[in-house]
Amino acid sequence: MFRIIHRRDTMTPKGFQRSLERARTDIINAGVWASPKCKQSRNLAKRFRKHGDAYFRFITTPGIEPTNNLAEQAIRFVVIDRRITQGTRSETGKRWCERIWTVIATCSQQRRSVFEYLREAVSAAFHNQPNPSLLPTEP
Repeated sequence: MFRIIHRRDTMTPKGFQRSLERARTDIINAGVWASPKCKQSRNLAKRFRKHGDAYFRFITTPGIEPTNNLAEQAIRFVVIDRRITQGTRSETGKRWCERIWTVIATCSQQRRSVFEYLREAVSAAFHNQPNPSLLPTEP
């Protein structure tokens, strides 16, 4: 597959796409049919049979990245916080953490001030107003 990706400049867009799709099919087939007979390989073959196309959707769908770096970056602070604080022990604490982490991640993605959002939310609560939206605003 990587050989094909590195030869992209020498191929037509249609030829490149066909080559990637062929490579995807070959990889899935190898994972399903040509894997060793140990337990881990059987588990992988089972996952490939069931979800093989999803594993390689980035190949056939333009705009989908082959890594999940953005998702990992979005939850990095959550993992660090949980490691430092050892998490919470109550359902109330878990709900609070889920909500505050969502606010932090969403505001960060939108380049909004978390402090400003929280100030607006607290002010809305004190004045019986609706909560401010976390949906992105149109430019």
